[in-house]
Amino acid sequence: MINELRFMKTRYSLQSSVFSHQLSVFFSILFCLSSLASFSQVTSSVETNSIKIGEQITYEIKVEADTTKLVVFPEGQTFSPLEMIEAYQIDTTKNKDKYNLIRRYGLIQFDSGSYTIPRQKIIIGDRTFFTDSLQVEVNDIVVDTTKGLYDIKPIIAVKKTGSNWWKYVLYALLIIGAIGALIYWFIWRKKPLTEEEQIALLPPYDRAKLALKKLDESHYLEHENLKDYYSDLTFIIRKYLDEKVYDHALESTTDELIHRLNLLKDGNQVDLSKDDIKNLESILKRADLVKFAKSAPDIELAKIDRDTIDLEIDHVKEALPEPTEEEKLLDQKYREEQARKKKRNKIIITVLLSLFLITAAVVGFSIKYGFDYVKDTVIGHDSKELLEGEWVTSAYGFPPITITTPKVLKRTTPELPEEMAQQIDLTQFEYGSLIGQFQITAATTRLKNLGDNKIDIKQAIDGSLKMFESVGAQNIITKTDEFTTPNGAEGLKVYGTMEIPVPNTDKFQKSNYVILGFTSENVIQQVLVAYKEYDVYAEKMTERILNSVELKEVEE
Repeated sequence: MINELRFMKTRYSLQSSVFSHQLSVFFSILFCLSSLASFSQVTSSVETNSIKIGEQITYEIKVEADTTKLVVFPEGQTFSPLEMIEAYQIDTTKNKDKYNLIRRYGLIQFDSGSYTIPRQKIIIGDRTFFTDSLQVEVNDIVVDTTKGLYDIKPIIAVKKTGSNWWKYVLYALLIIGAIGALIYWFIWRKKPLTEEEQIALLPPYDRAKLALKKLDESHYLEHENLKDYYSDLTFIIRKYLDEKVYDHALESTTDELIHRLNLLKDGNQVDLSKDDIKNLESILKRADLVKFAKSAPDIELAKIDRDTIDLEIDHVKEALPEPTEEEKLLDQKYREEQARKKKRNKIIITVLLSLFLITAAVVGFSIKYGFDYVKDTVIGHDSKELLEGEWVTSAYGFPPITITTPKVLKRTTPELPEEMAQQIDLTQFEYGSLIGQFQITAATTRLKNLGDNKIDIKQAIDGSLKMFESVGAQNIITKTDEFTTPNGAEGLKVYGTMEIPVPNTDKFQKSNYVILGFTSENVIQQVLVAYKEYDVYAEKMTERILNSVELKEVEE
C-alpha cells in the first residue's frame, strides 16, 4: 500500500517546521477492530503428576479473558517430550464481561522417566502469555512373575476391507454419461423437421402456392368470414412480392406498393404487364375495404380474387429475371451463415447447460458438506494455501525487521520526488497488493538531517487518514493501541477497516488493516498486513505474522 500511495509526491513539501508530520503522512496506514481491554489470566495443570507407561494424562489450560479478545491456544506437538494424541474442544463459560476458557489435551509417553511439560504459549488479543512448566513421572509397569507368563497369542487373520473408490468413479462416469446423452439428444441430435420448418425451407414460389392451398382448406368463405379471408389472401401475395420483388411490400400501403411496382416496370427491373399491376391494385384495394370499411363483396368475387392472385404469382415468377451467379453465391453464403449461427447457438446452449449443472452440483455439495468445504477443499482458497504452506522467517531492511511470513517478501523501489529522496533512505519489501486478497509490507526509513525535530507517530496516522481520503477511500474507522514485540520493542498498533475503490468500477471493497509502527532516533519502521474482510484464514495469518515481529535496536 505504501508503494501504491507513491508518497503522493508533491502534495506536501518537506519544510523543516512540519517535517515529521509530512513523513508520517507518507508512511502510515489505517485500520479498525474492536479496542482491547487489558485483563487476562492463564493457568495450567495436570490431573496427576505420576502415570504409567502408555497411560494418557490430561493437560489443562484455563484462560480468563475479556469477551472482546481473541484467544489462541497451542496447536500441534508443542508438548515434547510428551506426545499429544488429542486436543479436546474448548469449554467456554461467560462471567459478566469475561470468558472462562478451558482447553484440555491428551498426552502420552512410552518411556519411563521424569519429564517436564514445557511452557505453552497463549496469545490473548495482541499479548502473549506463557504457562508454567510442569513435572510428570512416567513409571514402569510392575509385572507379577509369580503367576507365570503366557505365550504370545498367535496372529489372527483379519479380512481386509477393500477401498470403494472405484464406485465413486463409476458413479461420476455414469452421471457424466447421462448428462452427455441428454445434451446430445436435445441439442445436437438432428431432429425430424416440423411441418413449419419444412415449409420454411421451400422456395418463396412454392410457399406461396402451398399457402393458397391451405387457404382453400379453410372455412372462411363457408362462414362468410371475408375479413380473415382477404387478410390471408393479400398477405400471401405481399409476402411473395416482399421476398422476390420489393423488400418493403409487407409494410407498404396499397398505393405505395402499386407505385413501386410501376417504377420497377418502367425501369425494366420487373417485366409485369399493366394488367397484372391493375389486377393486384384492384384486389388489394378491395381487401382494404373489407378489412377497414367492413365492405362485404360477393363470395364468388372472393373466389375469383383468389384465382387471380394465384395467376399473378405465376406472372410475377415469369417476370423475374434468372438469378445471376453472384446472386446464387450470395444465397449460398447466406445459407452457410445460417448454419454457422445455428451451430454457434448449440454451442452456447451446451456451455450454459454445463455451467448450470456444475453450479447445481456445487450447490448440492455445499448443502450436504458445507460451502466452506466445497470452496476451500474442492475449489481451493489462496489464503488457506498460504496459511498451510511453508512459512519463511527472514530479516528485512536495516535496521532489520525480523518477521515470519507465508512467502518471501520482495524488495520494491518506490519512486520518490528528488527533494524527498535527499531527505530519506527508504527500504521496502512487499508481498501481494492492496486490491488483492492479501498484502504484507515491511518498510524501514532513515531520516537524514533530522536535527532537533522529533518524529510523532500519531501525527503520521492523522496524515495518512487524509491521504487515504484523497485517493478515494471512504468509511475509514481506526483505533490505536500500544504494541510490544516478543523481544521487547515498543511501538504503536493501528487497526481497522476501510472501503477502497475497486479499479475501473464504481464499487468499493471492504478490507481489514493492521499496521505496526516503531520509531527510534531518526528511523521509522513499519509492518503492514491488509486483507479482505471475512477471510478467516487471513485473520489467522495476520495474528501469526504480528506475533513474529522482532526488531533490533538502532545503533548510531
